Amino acid sequence: MNTIENIINFSKHPVNNNEYINKCNKLIKQNSILVLENFLTDKSLKLILDEAKSLEDKAFYCMQKHTILLNKKSEKLDKNDPLNQLMISDKGCIPHDLINKNSDLNILYNSNIFKNFIKNVLDLKLIFPYVDKLSSINLNYYQKNQQLGWHFDNASFAITLMIQSSPLGGEFEYITEGRDSNKNFIDKNLISDIINNNDHKKQKKLNVNDGTLVLFYGRNYLHRVTPVESKIPRILITLNYNEEDNIELSENARLTFFGRKS
Repeated sequence: MNTIENIINFSKHPVNNNEYINKCNKLIKQNSILVLENFLTDKSLKLILDEAKSLEDKAFYCMQKHTILLNKKSEKLDKNDPLNQLMISDKGCIPHDLINKNSDLNILYNSNIFKNFIKNVLDLKLIFPYVDKLSSINLNYYQKNQQLGWHFDNASFAITLMIQSSPLGGEFEYITEGRDSNKNFIDKNLISDIINNNDHKKQKKLNVNDGTLVLFYGRNYLHRVTPVESKIPRILITLNYNEEDNIELSENARLTFFGRKS
């Protein structure tokens, strides 16, 4: 079994160092996003990619049409309302229980060093895994023409690991303005410009290299993944924690994303 010292690239990302933690905390507060390139060691990246490729044929693929708030289309709203326009998201997903218990992913996810880093960077008191066996760690596969449509996350933060980027397409785009969920505010004019593909200077693009860890405040920041244009799939891992204990993904969500309830 590997150790956390062989998984995280500590020479570049000393996640157990208070000075480095404080630096990361300031960066995400300033930019709403924290991008840590070469977060994994080369050996660990290869092991995780090999595991992801070995599981690819077991992925459950689904296509969804959703609004930017991840709702269904409403008859109560105008069809041109930016909160009522449908986006398309499609991908394949591997649930947590198919990942080897001794995998570097499980070691990383359960590491107190890594969890303390996440808590301190995001100013969280505690973090917990999902109690269901499917939702804590997920492998996501975006094949050619697949994408993640514009949306706001329901969760306050997202943690992702890029394992294999797409040579063409599959780019992460986002804006850091347009919503304040605490004040129930959405700038519909700005959002409409973005989702209707009008050129806008506030739209940002991020090309994420293999082995990169990204922390992102997705509840207030509209984002998407553009369609993959290559035969090489985009493979992204989500590391999913909760701020409360005993939380599980709903049965309907588990059926949608994994094709099974348990």
